[in-house]
Order: sequence, then structure tokens, then C-alpha cells
Amino acid sequence: MPLTKNRPKTMVKVLNKPILYWILRWLKKYGIEHVVLGVAYKKETIYKYMKANNNFGLKVDFSEHTVKGGTAEAFKLAIERFVRDENFLAMNSDELTNMNLSEMIRKHMKHKPLVTMAIAPFYCRFSVVKVNRRKRVVGFEYGKKLPSIQVSNGVYIFNSAIKKHLPSKGSIENLVFTKLAKKGHILAHHLKDGEGWISINTLKDRKDAEEALRTWTSEAL
Repeated sequence: MPLTKNRPKTMVKVLNKPILYWILRWLKKYGIEHVVLGVAYKKETIYKYMKANNNFGLKVDFSEHTVKGGTAEAFKLAIERFVRDENFLAMNSDELTNMNLSEMIRKHMKHKPLVTMAIAPFYCRFSVVKVNRRKRVVGFEYGKKLPSIQVSNGVYIFNSAIKKHLPSKGSIENLVFTKLAKKGHILAHHLKDGEGWISINTLKDRKDAEEALRTWTSEAL
């Protein structure tokens, strides 16, 4: 808010284009031809945008879900309704990245896990405080990457067997990934040097995303 008052988050503009535009551009770069868009809040905005742009040359299906159903319902309905592939990409619609998707796909196909999850070091947007042995603050670092803390990028590759693990409602992160991780069914794909990502949840995130897009250039998008 306030940018999402009249539109879903994926339609918030970054460098004068909706987040969705940048995601679709990235997917097309890696040969993705069929996209299923899970829609709920202000979904008419997405319908209108995609129609006006001829679906950007992609085969597009829309899967409607409820706002309260969470990520589990969104993924479950989209997959059951429109996905027929044995292995397929799944992702959130508020993430931007210049990750080499081909490398992630190759890793998934080689090891054949139930889930391959893109992960990266946590990027702390707060001031990381340095304290010496005398308990004195001796410095600050802003925008520091913390390699010891790995976080999910919201980009996954699923095997179709994921269907039986998806609940009808709730958080896929809490209800599905936590259980699968304990059984060793999730393979990590680490972003490499030069690859970045950002989840856009605040006005500050949007500003950071614009800076990131400028540095990634058309070569990464």
C-alpha cells in the first residue's frame, strides 16, 4: 500500500512496467512458452493488461483462487487445472531476478528431486551493528549480505508428484516445504556470483528493484 489499493502487487510498476512484465520477459528469455497465472485480488487488472499485450506471445491460462486460500490453494488449483508436464517451474509473482534459469533446470533434471528451490544469502536492509569485545558499538554496515543465512527466492521447479502434497488452503512454505525438507525431497540451487533477486513488498523494495534492473541490463533480462 498505497500502490496496491487498485491493483494486485504484480501490477505495481517498476521502471514504468508492471512487475509481471519483467517476470514474463525473464521467462521468455529461457524458452518458457506456457504460463499459468494464479489470480485473485483485482484480477481484472491482469486480464486487461495481458489481453492488451496479446499475452506477450505466450500461451496463457488464468487460474482463479481466493485471497484467503493462501499460496497452497493458488499453486494447487493452477497445477491441477492447467499443468500436464512432469516437471515445471513455479514461482511467486512479486520476485525479480537475473538468475540463469537454464542452470536451475539442468540441475533439477539431473538429480530429479521433488522440488528444486532457488536460494541466496540473506540481504539485510537494516544497519548491521558491529560491537567489539568491550561491548562498544564500533561501526555500521547497511545492505550487508549474510552468507550464513540462506533464504528462498520464491522460484521453484516441481515434479508433478508434488500434487499429492498440496493442501487445499494455507501456506505452501509452512505446510509443504517444511515436511518435504525433513524427508530430503528439496534440492537447493544457489544463486551464483553476479546473480541477484529482490522480493518487492514495500516502496523501498520497489526503489531497490529499479536499481537492480538497471544493473542487470537487457543481457540478464
